[in-house]
Amino acid sequence: MAERSVAFAMAAMGAELLSGDRQQLWRGIDFDCRRLRGGELFFALPGERLDGHDFVAQAAASGAVGVVVTRDLRPQVEQDIAWLKVDDTLRALHALTHAVRREVPENLVAITGSAGKTTTKELLSAMLERRFRVAKSPGNFNNLYGFPLSLLNIPDDTEWMVAEMGMSVPGELRQVSKLGCPEVAVFTNVRPVHLENFDNLRGISEAKAELLAGLADGGLVVANCDDREVMHIVRTHLPEGARLLRYGFLKEAEVRGRELQPLGPDRPGCRFLLTVEDEGEQWIELPIHGLYNAENCLAAAATSHALGISLAEIAEAMASFRPSSMRGEVHRLAGGLAVVDDSYNSNPDAAIKALESARQLAAKRYWAVLGDMLELGPQGPEMHRQVGKRAADLGFNVVGVGPLCQQLVAAVQGAGGRGEHLPDAASAAAWAEEQVMSHKLSDGDLILIKGSRGIGLEAVTQALVRAAQGDAD
Repeated sequence: MAERSVAFAMAAMGAELLSGDRQQLWRGIDFDCRRLRGGELFFALPGERLDGHDFVAQAAASGAVGVVVTRDLRPQVEQDIAWLKVDDTLRALHALTHAVRREVPENLVAITGSAGKTTTKELLSAMLERRFRVAKSPGNFNNLYGFPLSLLNIPDDTEWMVAEMGMSVPGELRQVSKLGCPEVAVFTNVRPVHLENFDNLRGISEAKAELLAGLADGGLVVANCDDREVMHIVRTHLPEGARLLRYGFLKEAEVRGRELQPLGPDRPGCRFLLTVEDEGEQWIELPIHGLYNAENCLAAAATSHALGISLAEIAEAMASFRPSSMRGEVHRLAGGLAVVDDSYNSNPDAAIKALESARQLAAKRYWAVLGDMLELGPQGPEMHRQVGKRAADLGFNVVGVGPLCQQLVAAVQGAGGRGEHLPDAASAAAWAEEQVMSHKLSDGDLILIKGSRGIGLEAVTQALVRAAQGDAD
């Protein structure tokens, strides 16, 4: 990213310079001193548990050239850095984001949805990279903190930034969208997540519609026409002058997917025929686990083609695509054990689709370590029971992890399946290691791992990999 002056930041944020050089140059920002590499501005953001002001000295020692604070802490810091005082550090961060967004990137795609945002972002970035200089938001940095961090650290020559934008409460996505001012808005789906903050699914779709608040004049809206709530958003909230591009597998659309099929029992992934109205068609092979990812791929394909990527280039980009960590990775371990690591996040719809997709892979026995699905509100216990029953119907041996999964395991057992409950990820990891070392999980077995981010089930995958390697040695 390009260097900008302290004076630029002062003007953008309305900050007072307590001391330091107005002409000092900074490159990028952060609010976590552990990520600093040198040359950044450090924002001392307040938090529920920690206050960034407590880490100003550590940030300066780690190479920050300036700090944005609400109080004077200069006596605690030895380094000669720029001190920028503001009334509210988060508001200042947003003001700086607005100022930089007027310069970079040239264009921005914003993706929202209850599921599939990150995978769609990764797929779309891979397609656009065929012709453009692309930057993408790292991980799931998609809220009022993560999006500014992403944008303020991209290269200045970025032609397209691909960013996911999320929300947990009403009003949040509106603010993020206005920070990003996207030229393109992509809606993947609306699912029953974050229900603890919403009365019903319609409430979630209304909150998702806030992505359109910052859409550029004449911007493009890419919408999943197979999703009823996404179509509600389009019917009721499409801005005047915006262009609409629909995609889907089930209903008529400008971009359609047809003949969806798995690659085979020994090959994770799927293939489908991508058809663009009045332009042609192209077979797409997507080598990542889960038929449900075809919907994410179709969203990315519709968007990228609208932005100038040919059908052949889309197919080439997908053929070499690899999934992000913990998002449907398939590990073939020593001893013949297959692990489907989908541990990054979960919701009821995604959990059932992950179970169904795992069942399509060839295996001697099927296991699932399923963690609590969070933020479901009063409907949470019943939704866990539904997932448990489906897991039993599909023939999985189930380990439920977390308090809510007591309901899931009870449903498995009630449906005649084999289920066991464990309190947390650490105990699940210990269980997994013991299963491998005692050869209770062995050649020909497949184990799916899926749970909400807060449960931390990646520890189970790590334990399985270590145990399999140790057993092989």
